[in-house]
Amino acid sequence: MRTGKNNRNRKIFFAGVMLLAAAGAGQLAARKIPSFGTWYAVHVYAVLVSVVGRIWGIFPVSAAELGLYGLGLVSLWYVWRHRGEWSSIASRAVLVVGAAAFLYTYQCGINYYRKPFSSELELEARQSSVEELAQLCRYLTQKVNETADSSAYEYGWVYWGREAMENLGEIYPGLAGYYPRPKPVTICWILSVQQLCGIYSPFTVEANYNQKMPSYNIPHTLCHELSHLRGYMREDEANFIGYLACIQSERRCFQYSGYLTGWVYATNALAAQDRETYARLYNSLCPQALADLRDNSEFWNRYEGKVAEVANQMNDTYLKINSQEEGVRTYGRMVDLMLAHYRQLEK
Repeated sequence: MRTGKNNRNRKIFFAGVMLLAAAGAGQLAARKIPSFGTWYAVHVYAVLVSVVGRIWGIFPVSAAELGLYGLGLVSLWYVWRHRGEWSSIASRAVLVVGAAAFLYTYQCGINYYRKPFSSELELEARQSSVEELAQLCRYLTQKVNETADSSAYEYGWVYWGREAMENLGEIYPGLAGYYPRPKPVTICWILSVQQLCGIYSPFTVEANYNQKMPSYNIPHTLCHELSHLRGYMREDEANFIGYLACIQSERRCFQYSGYLTGWVYATNALAAQDRETYARLYNSLCPQALADLRDNSEFWNRYEGKVAEVANQMNDTYLKINSQEEGVRTYGRMVDLMLAHYRQLEK
């Protein structure tokens, strides 16, 4: 009996090690073989999204969130049930870690090394003057005021998010393909305390969002997270793709979300260079935009603290591990892409 259990534990342990090795091989190939990440995103990952995304898309709630809770409960039960049987516990722990590493690598990690979305746009991303930045901010202020509508928030966001991304996919081939329905997280505190608007689950190929945050954030967040399902994992590019999807959407609430999100990024950069111009633009915003920005600040301020600091540091480390050397500062590079896009519009 003991020999049979030991053999089973060895097999489980070996399976976990093999999954870890396969994950390592995928990471190595992505980092060392030129164009492998792009090839994988286009020819393999796109199929995974269509298949895996459809399977988990059957569930009306986040399968990743429920799976996380379930895995935690089952793990606690197993450790308690088999306390003292350290060989059994360790072998299964290796299997779980190996499976997680394998799924993460082949449904997310390799995509960090695909060709960037900006290369499809032929954008002139370069250092810009303060005046160019101010011009972009004035343009965004005008668009925010034109599209603001306090009655624009309705049920249907998740479908319009898919619609916005599918429409953008007709313009940019890299974004074409199947998009599963984005799903709200049930226990939003988990995201809020980490200062997260949304999260992509590589284990179930799902786009999840924080449904408790201020409403204007939701359309842009949906498109941001859905962009990851096309293999664009860089946060600056996902932000920019979300911006483009929103401002080119037929839905007014999406246009407003895109412009106001872009306004926040651009004017934050402007405030560091020209506080006076920033103040004038802020004061020229319509009452709806001012109210939304105030509600947004109050919401996220409630969740500031040690947990948020730790989560931010973990996210910074995660991005750097995946070759985003600037870490969380990568989020600010969206402004460079917006400036390049604005220059293209002005031509």
